[in-house]
Amino acid sequence: MQTSSLSRREMCSSRWEAVILAAGKGTRMKSDLPKVLHPLAGRPLLDHVLDLALALVPPEHVLVVAGHGAERVIPVAEERGARWALQRPQRGTGDAVRVALDALGNAAPEHLAVLSGDVPLLQPATVEALCHTVEEGAAAAMLTAILDDPASYGRVLRTPSGDVARIVEARDATPAELAIREVNAGVYAFERTVLEGALGGLRPDNDQQEYYLTDVIAVLRGRGLRVAASVLEDPSEMLGVNTPADLAHLEALVASRRG
Repeated sequence: MQTSSLSRREMCSSRWEAVILAAGKGTRMKSDLPKVLHPLAGRPLLDHVLDLALALVPPEHVLVVAGHGAERVIPVAEERGARWALQRPQRGTGDAVRVALDALGNAAPEHLAVLSGDVPLLQPATVEALCHTVEEGAAAAMLTAILDDPASYGRVLRTPSGDVARIVEARDATPAELAIREVNAGVYAFERTVLEGALGGLRPDNDQQEYYLTDVIAVLRGRGLRVAASVLEDPSEMLGVNTPADLAHLEALVASRRG
């Protein structure tokens, strides 16, 4: 994905920081290679996500959170002009965003877009829409998708007005909640100051003893703040890589689109 300076100006402004979460080990890949460095169409997964981030903001506003295999991940970020922060130990996605904010310090822009280093098909215009939603007054905005088989994805519960009430992980959902087909795509935009406050309210009350970014949504709602959601027209944009089979599926999908 090549982007011009014109397309970049049409996306998110310099008031935004694109944070790419790339610290995970990727145990199910059964490889010593960090998950975000596995190749898709001849390039690391992370490089595809950097394409996305650089279509939204200039390089100095892209920050990659590295962890497992950081000595191999960081050069990929630096080659594209992005900055990086180190998450050690890896204590979940919420902690990874906190690490990013700590690294940015007083230089942090007004807003943050949070992307995943293993989700390579997301389009710039999709994330741009989230940016606009936050700029128009929402405390946060997130991507969702409607799936025929929601499987293990977190379900999205909405308020009567259509905003997000909370995200329920599949393992914690009731039968009625499991019947919901709208799922969390794991891509977010936040107003920075409210995000900072919400991260302080996270607790590692789960089996992994990690700080989950999804819990920020409930914290914001509990404080009376608006969390909006945008449904993906093409659910394939949210496809990520957790296993070799996932990677093979994305490879075939990319090849079919090019063909």
